[in-house]
Amino acid sequence: MSTDFLFVKQSFLNGMASVANLGGAVLVNASNSPREADITAITSDWDMVGSDISEALNRYGG
Repeated sequence: MSTDFLFVKQSFLNGMASVANLGGAVLVNASNSPREADITAITSDWDMVGSDISEALNRYGG
């Protein structure tokens, strides 16, 4: 999981649609509820922390 999971993956069509986005709404991947979005975000954050720790241990020993 990456840290940008809440954002829509950009494509040519998304880029063209953003030209007409005069309201300024940011395109995001919607969750079913705020709680689900929070759980997904926190899980992703901790996954990244674990990945960073693992990479540091592999790089510097441990």
